[in-house]
Amino acid sequence: VQLVESGGGLVQAGGSLRLSCAASGSIFSINTMGWYRQAPGKERVLVATITSDGSTNYADSVKGRFTISRDNAKNTAFLQMNSLKPEDTAVYYCNALVRNSLHSTQLSTYWGQGTQVTVSS
Repeated sequence: VQLVESGGGLVQAGGSLRLSCAASGSIFSINTMGWYRQAPGKERVLVATITSDGSTNYADSVKGRFTISRDNAKNTAFLQMNSLKPEDTAVYYCNALVRNSLHSTQLSTYWGQGTQVTVSS
Protein backbone atom coordinates (compact mmCIF):
# COMPACT_ATOMS: atom_id res chain seq x y z
CA VAL A 1 0.00 0.00 0.00
CA GLN A 2 1.29 3.45 -0.91
CA LEU A 3 0.20 6.76 0.56
CA VAL A 4 1.03 9.81 -1.51
CA GLU A 5 0.67 13.25 0.06
CA SER A 6 0.44 16.53 -1.78
CA GLY A 7 -0.45 20.15 -1.14
CA GLY A 8 2.31 21.31 1.17
CA GLY A 9 4.21 24.52 0.64
CA LEU A 10 5.11 27.95 1.96
CA VAL A 11 2.37 30.26 3.20
CA GLN A 12 2.18 33.40 5.30
CA ALA A 13 0.69 33.38 8.75
CA GLY A 14 -3.09 33.55 8.54
CA GLY A 15 -3.14 31.76 5.21
CA SER A 16 -4.55 28.39 4.19
CA LEU A 17 -3.36 25.15 2.67
CA ARG A 18 -5.13 21.92 1.74
CA LEU A 19 -3.26 18.63 2.00
CA SER A 20 -4.31 15.48 0.17
CA CYS A 21 -3.39 11.86 0.79
CA ALA A 22 -4.18 9.20 -1.78
CA ALA A 23 -3.91 5.53 -0.84
CA SER A 24 -3.38 2.82 -3.44
CA GLY A 25 -2.39 -0.82 -3.63
CA SER A 26 -3.70 -3.87 -1.82
CA ILE A 27 -6.68 -2.29 -0.08
CA PHE A 28 -9.90 -4.03 0.91
CA SER A 29 -10.96 -1.22 3.22
CA ILE A 30 -9.45 1.62 5.23
CA ASN A 31 -10.42 1.91 8.87
CA THR A 32 -8.87 5.17 10.06
CA MET A 33 -6.94 7.81 8.16
CA GLY A 34 -4.99 10.51 9.89
CA TRP A 35 -2.51 13.31 9.69
CA TYR A 36 0.51 13.66 11.93
CA ARG A 37 3.26 16.27 11.94
CA GLN A 38 6.86 16.48 13.00
CA ALA A 39 8.64 19.76 13.61
CA PRO A 40 12.44 19.94 13.58
CA GLY A 41 13.90 18.39 16.71
CA LYS A 42 10.51 17.24 17.96
CA GLU A 43 8.54 14.01 17.98
CA ARG A 44 5.85 13.17 15.49
CA VAL A 45 2.45 14.07 16.92
CA LEU A 46 -1.16 13.56 15.97
CA VAL A 47 -2.95 16.36 14.15
CA ALA A 48 -6.28 14.79 13.21
CA THR A 49 -7.89 11.44 12.45
CA ILE A 50 -11.07 10.33 10.73
CA THR A 51 -12.76 6.94 10.76
CA SER A 52 -14.55 5.28 7.87
CA ASP A 53 -17.90 6.49 9.21
CA GLY A 54 -16.67 10.07 9.48
CA SER A 55 -15.90 10.39 13.17
CA THR A 56 -13.10 12.90 13.70
CA ASN A 57 -10.53 13.67 16.36
CA TYR A 58 -8.26 16.72 16.55
CA ALA A 59 -5.28 17.87 18.53
CA ASP A 60 -6.23 20.78 20.78
CA SER A 61 -3.72 23.01 18.98
CA VAL A 62 -5.60 22.79 15.67
CA LYS A 63 -9.24 22.60 16.76
CA GLY A 64 -11.33 25.22 15.00
CA ARG A 65 -8.63 25.84 12.36
CA PHE A 66 -8.07 22.48 10.66
CA THR A 67 -10.68 20.17 9.14
CA ILE A 68 -10.06 16.55 8.17
CA SER A 69 -12.24 14.82 5.60
CA ARG A 70 -12.10 11.78 3.36
CA ASP A 71 -13.48 10.32 0.17
CA ASN A 72 -13.96 6.62 0.86
CA ALA A 73 -14.63 5.79 -2.77
CA LYS A 74 -11.24 7.22 -3.75
CA ASN A 75 -9.30 6.12 -0.63
CA THR A 76 -8.28 9.72 -0.15
CA ALA A 77 -8.05 11.95 2.90
CA PHE A 78 -7.77 15.71 3.09
CA LEU A 79 -6.63 18.24 5.65
CA GLN A 80 -7.91 21.78 5.22
CA MET A 81 -5.69 24.10 7.24
CA ASN A 82 -6.89 27.65 7.87
CA SER A 83 -5.53 30.48 9.99
CA LEU A 84 -2.08 28.95 9.84
CA LYS A 85 0.50 29.93 12.43
CA PRO A 86 4.31 29.73 12.34
CA GLU A 87 4.10 26.97 14.96
CA ASP A 88 2.23 24.83 12.41
CA THR A 89 5.49 24.54 10.45
CA ALA A 90 6.38 20.87 10.17
CA VAL A 91 6.53 17.87 7.90
CA TYR A 92 3.01 16.49 7.68
CA TYR A 93 2.56 12.73 7.35
CA CYS A 94 -0.49 10.79 6.26
CA ASN A 95 -1.34 7.57 8.07
CA ALA A 96 -3.83 4.83 7.21
CA LEU A 97 -5.03 1.73 9.05
CA VAL A 98 -5.78 -0.71 6.26
CA ARG A 99 -7.48 -4.04 5.90
CA ASN A 100 -5.65 -5.56 2.94
CA SER A 101 -7.84 -8.55 2.13
CA LEU A 102 -11.39 -9.88 2.32
CA HIS A 103 -9.92 -13.10 3.73
CA SER A 104 -8.21 -11.53 6.73
CA THR A 105 -9.41 -9.08 9.38
CA GLN A 106 -5.86 -8.02 10.22
CA LEU A 107 -5.19 -4.29 10.03
CA SER A 108 -1.84 -2.83 8.97
CA THR A 109 -0.53 0.69 9.41
CA TYR A 110 1.00 2.64 6.55
CA TRP A 111 2.71 6.03 6.34
CA GLY A 112 3.25 8.49 3.53
CA GLN A 113 6.58 10.10 2.75
CA GLY A 114 5.58 13.45 4.23
CA THR A 115 4.99 16.90 2.84
CA GLN A 116 6.59 20.09 4.14
CA VAL A 117 4.40 22.90 5.43
CA THR A 118 6.16 26.15 6.23
CA VAL A 119 4.33 29.13 7.71
CA SER A 120 6.19 32.43 7.71
CA SER A 121 5.48 35.19 10.22
